[in-house]
Amino acid sequence: MRMRHIVPALLAGVALLGSAPHEKPRYASPEALNFIRPGLVIKIVGADIATDGAIRVKVRLTDPKGAGLDREGVTTPGAVSVSFVAAYIPKGQTQYTSYTTRMATSPITGVTVAQAGADSGGTFEKTGDGEYQYTFKTRVPQGVDRTATHTIGAYGSRNLTEFDMGTQYDDDVFNFVPDGSQVTVVRDVIRMASCNKCHHDQGFHGGSRRSMELCVLCHQPQSVDPDTGNTVDMPVMTHKIHMGSSLPSVKAGKKYQIIGHNQEVLDLSDVVFPADARNCAACHEAGPAQAANVFKPNRVACGACHDNVNFDTGANHLDLPQQSDNQCANCHQKEGELEFDASIIGAHTIPRFSKTLKGVVFELLAVDGAAPGKAPTVTFSIKDKAGNGIPIGTMARLNLVLAGPNADYGTMFGANPYFSDNALGATGPGDGRYYWTFTTPLPANAKGSWSVGIEGRRDAVLLPGTNKQQTIREAGVNKALAFSVDGTPVEKRRVVVTTEKCNACHGSISFHGDNRNAIEQCVLCHNPNRTATSGKTTTTVDLKVMVHRIHTGKELGGDYIVGTTNFNEVGYPGDRRYCAACHVNGSEQLPLSENLLPVQDATSLLNPLPPTTAACTGCHTGRSVLSHAASNTTKLGESCATCHGPDGAQSVGSVHQR
Repeated sequence: MRMRHIVPALLAGVALLGSAPHEKPRYASPEALNFIRPGLVIKIVGADIATDGAIRVKVRLTDPKGAGLDREGVTTPGAVSVSFVAAYIPKGQTQYTSYTTRMATSPITGVTVAQAGADSGGTFEKTGDGEYQYTFKTRVPQGVDRTATHTIGAYGSRNLTEFDMGTQYDDDVFNFVPDGSQVTVVRDVIRMASCNKCHHDQGFHGGSRRSMELCVLCHQPQSVDPDTGNTVDMPVMTHKIHMGSSLPSVKAGKKYQIIGHNQEVLDLSDVVFPADARNCAACHEAGPAQAANVFKPNRVACGACHDNVNFDTGANHLDLPQQSDNQCANCHQKEGELEFDASIIGAHTIPRFSKTLKGVVFELLAVDGAAPGKAPTVTFSIKDKAGNGIPIGTMARLNLVLAGPNADYGTMFGANPYFSDNALGATGPGDGRYYWTFTTPLPANAKGSWSVGIEGRRDAVLLPGTNKQQTIREAGVNKALAFSVDGTPVEKRRVVVTTEKCNACHGSISFHGDNRNAIEQCVLCHNPNRTATSGKTTTTVDLKVMVHRIHTGKELGGDYIVGTTNFNEVGYPGDRRYCAACHVNGSEQLPLSENLLPVQDATSLLNPLPPTTAACTGCHTGRSVLSHAASNTTKLGESCATCHGPDGAQSVGSVHQR
């Protein structure tokens, strides 16, 4: 008998410390959790192929603590749906061929193709607590190579929506050799952990396909989209998707599309990779058994990005036809003698990361003479990676930026909420150390702690004297230093996000002519009083508002224009409810720090925006949201934390729960 009638009384909305703030179970009572035991773990424990070709797999369905689950949801909450895929790696090949296939006919082209997919019509047999044996309807053909690697994939879901716990997903794969010998051949090129740096807790086709090990069972050369003729082979599809708008074919005016389930048109022509696409290591990380495959050139993978190359005719390939992959490595070896050559590493060299660059290393050593109404003197150093001093005259740009107070930057220097000085005229003893006194004094009412940041670059010539010679900007990593203007203890600015968090997706942030590459520098200028004008419109570029709006992008429901750029076409690759993807130390939680400034935004119906309202309405736009915020703000301040604080009924974690 189902016990669903007792559950609503158990869901007390109490924040539970056993799960992360963005997870639904955190907001259920301990009694509800003990009953429901949310979560799903699928574990394949064995598989075999009988002499008659029958494929059998043994699987365990449990909750995260190992308790068995009833597949039908009778004796344990939530029915569990599981599907299975069977595939093998033919001898001498590196990719799978699936036994479980389906026929797909395009209503557009009339073409019918076989696609890898899940088995249909098999039978389950319960063998224990949460344990089942599944026998495929699909049979292995006679004469199958029983010495080849075979893989069973299982993916499924546990439906707990009736308990307000959503749907949980999991998958698993099991490798075996039917003759009982050891598995020595695998397909292990990229792990899902690499994907999830940007995509977070990724799940495709409804959410249940969650690992690359499972995905490659179907996404291999066997599977084609009959509507467009495009393959959905993983190395081709993934490279093309991530190149998106940068594909040569797209730049030439074509579309890259895949038509999926229910004829849904997926136009991937406008995808913009958030990092430099030449950084193959963004996805091809160390760890997988075949991570080195990135250095094994072939026409399929390489031609996916370089899709204007015709290997049959040699067009856009130095007129050299390539009928097979046998000769690829002769020219495209792993690494050559010089960067920017035909080697794989050389051809994908990102100029500003050239190994030949000597580097620009900034250090802020001291701030002296800081006092209200006085101009402080900054001692700093500029050296190369070897520790040698860099003559200041070789720098193309060198600026020192002054902002404060550190409680929230934004004190005005005339018309600007920060002050930037060109410090190329700084003097020093000649060992890489320099001294610069700001040309504008601190405001007369300055107090507490302030900060100074350094930014700059020099021009560097790569491969001089060759046909590949190029001049690039070699920038130093920004540094910021806090100092006191009135003798009180130095307090650094709060840390909300980190550069490392940004670079998880962006590889290496670099803005405004490669000069700004660290969050500590960005926030000096992008503060509550900083605005930008586009035509007749003036909008805020306060970092907490700007970053939220940029990453909300297509889901804003309107325009967010800074300068000449409209960010309403940005597609965020992850789940925006996962605040910790960017935030550190729980900085997304309310209340925010005290003494924060209101945000100046002439485009808002509510201007200025109180600080919490500004942060939240960066994503949650609309008149009703602003009205709600305004009605809960008095002369005493914002009352947001009353409901949205960590223990509130509508805490930040609760409303962003996944």
